[in-house]
Amino acid sequence: MKLVTPKKNLGQHFLTDLSIAKRIADTVDACPDIPILEVGPGMGVLTQYLCQKGRRVRVVEIDPESVQWLHENFHIAHEDIIGADFLKMDLTKVFEGQPFVLTGNYPYDISSQIFFKMLENKDLIPCCTGMIQREVAQRIASAPGSKANGILSVLIQAYYDVEYLFQVDENVFNPPPKVKSAVIRMTRNGVDHLDCDERLFKRIVKTVFGQRRKMLRVSIKQLFGKEKPSAAFFEQDIMTRRPEQLSVADFVSLTREVEKTLQSFAHSAEND
Repeated sequence: MKLVTPKKNLGQHFLTDLSIAKRIADTVDACPDIPILEVGPGMGVLTQYLCQKGRRVRVVEIDPESVQWLHENFHIAHEDIIGADFLKMDLTKVFEGQPFVLTGNYPYDISSQIFFKMLENKDLIPCCTGMIQREVAQRIASAPGSKANGILSVLIQAYYDVEYLFQVDENVFNPPPKVKSAVIRMTRNGVDHLDCDERLFKRIVKTVFGQRRKMLRVSIKQLFGKEKPSAAFFEQDIMTRRPEQLSVADFVSLTREVEKTLQSFAHSAEND
């Protein structure tokens, strides 16, 4: 049986330890009774255990060689092996608009993009599990005050509870990556909508972490363009902090304050 050749340009590192593959598959049990979409199945080491869960499993794979191998060697419905780029897929059509678990041994170089897409489709994805680079997993699971806290931490934790489950060493892959890996699980936390303008919330998070070494009173200024908020706005306690020190609730409060100030500028302009 000819095996698939791992491709460096696709970031392929095939997991070879079956016990770890089973442990990863078992992470989807936290969200039972709904179908599963696996990203980047490769040669199906994880897929074989997902298929034992008694629910529909679909896989999406960008590598044509892997797609062909799965068709020839895997007992899974032809239409459930999707040869496509996950980042370009319309996720509302994968299971006819039904919610699903997202899982996989994710390509490390696009894992952040995968999770941003998850956030865009959070109402469809009550649970996301899988293996990523350890440093990214630590960042996503980090608490306020941690140096690892960043854009992904805040945006994901706004809508998901994050569990850092276990570490995976390099020697269980072909070829071995140069970094350690970790398995995480993200489960929707029941927040349907934040108590603020969510688009502005996202913009603020990205803006202040773009200058993460600066206090908020410096980095937040660029949100106002030529307008200048009052001195009292910048004298608030939160303005003396750096972004990694803020919780999701702090960012929600900050967003409301910024929104209120922007609305006052707009109101003044209308009356001029």
